[in-house]
Amino acid sequence: MTSQTLFYVVAISVIWLLFRPLRNFKLRQALMLLISYLLYASWGLRFLGLLVGSSLLNYVWGVYLRRQPSAARLWGGIFLNIAFLSTFKYLPAISLLLPHTSWSGVFAGIVLPVGISFWTFQALSYLLDVYRGDELQPSLLEFLLYMAFWPTVLSGPICRLPNLLPQFRESPKASGEDVRSGLDRICLGLVMTTLGQALASGVQLGQGLDGAFDRISRGWTGLDVWCMAIGYGFELFLNFAGYSHLVIGAARLFSIRLDENFDRPYLATTPSQFWTRWHMSLSFWIRDYLFLPLVMVRREKWWRNVTLVVSMIVFGLWHKGSVLFVGWGFYQGVLLVLHRQGQQLQRRLASPPPAWIVGPLSWLLTFGAICLGWILFRANDVAQALAMLRAAGTPSAYLSHMLPASLYFLVFACVFGYFGVVGADQLRRKYLGAVELPIEIRCALYSIAFYVGILHMAQTQAFIYFQF
Repeated sequence: MTSQTLFYVVAISVIWLLFRPLRNFKLRQALMLLISYLLYASWGLRFLGLLVGSSLLNYVWGVYLRRQPSAARLWGGIFLNIAFLSTFKYLPAISLLLPHTSWSGVFAGIVLPVGISFWTFQALSYLLDVYRGDELQPSLLEFLLYMAFWPTVLSGPICRLPNLLPQFRESPKASGEDVRSGLDRICLGLVMTTLGQALASGVQLGQGLDGAFDRISRGWTGLDVWCMAIGYGFELFLNFAGYSHLVIGAARLFSIRLDENFDRPYLATTPSQFWTRWHMSLSFWIRDYLFLPLVMVRREKWWRNVTLVVSMIVFGLWHKGSVLFVGWGFYQGVLLVLHRQGQQLQRRLASPPPAWIVGPLSWLLTFGAICLGWILFRANDVAQALAMLRAAGTPSAYLSHMLPASLYFLVFACVFGYFGVVGADQLRRKYLGAVELPIEIRCALYSIAFYVGILHMAQTQAFIYFQF
């Protein structure tokens, strides 16, 4: 276990013990903010300074906007946040494209503060909610805590003040159900992130997806490309959804309920359904604060389609300012547009195909299209992405494979294990309902999960979404 991970475990345990006797919510807020800043400072004091600076700026701007809501004041706040985010996230990449000067070297050396995309979007949602007239009047302490809340500040989910503010102002003692649910989610998250790391590193070091993407430069077969695309889709899901379980579970230990971030996305039968189940906090943010305001500008159908594509391009740019992420966002936007056109065509049919045919076929097409798009998300450069897509579209490229058999087996096991677990859980809910495990079995499962998690943390890389 790394020293940073150990610091997190110790700090969270201490604050949980300190929280239980506290009943004054102001003291609870102050203690939570202190521990949030300490944990975030473990990534670097300069990062903490940026977070505090952004928080103070947005709090003052929110007061300024609330006094006289106007489009000019709102756009001023949006511009400041986007400029702040772009300086750290996009300026280094842009500087590499410019002629070499002393300034380009300075810009290229800018380090991305961890979690900046998440807490900047939280600040933007606050300003937009204030402009809309929502009754949000947090104290300075409450707003600082909202921006720095330790479970979510590093990698989301993206929270909204109307959800957290009432909970910050309460002082309930965590119930037995809160503790059980929190530990369940933490254990599930530990197992999922461990499986995600196993996909990345492989059964043997260098034989996982990281090695497949980083060491093979040419000659992929169609089977290899699909193995890498599907495997990376599940690596990303297990890593980020697992991290979301950890965050939601940790917050639940303190009787704070966060919104869900994933809801069985690979069971989606349409692209639009997928994006209501995957990274839900960001998907709904894009929908509420970008897509819906833009789509109201014009009533024509073509404008709605353009807005879908633009929204998904922004979705891609949120992750990283590169051609590949623009292409990934454009691709996802086109999928959504094609789905809408398909729905309209289906309505015009006199006798639509039976559901038992449409359902599985729609799921298969959606699953394949989404997984193919992960190539653009993960490829190291445009040339690699094009080579992989070309191999996937060449029939003769399916006659052999270059990747190790162990990687195929690992991807196969994770995919079918996922669908098996989800299917078994649905059957349990349908026929058995909620099942309370005996305390002995629950403790045994906790022990196994924490043991797996400790082994995982001792050798793992940072969570994938820390880089965004």
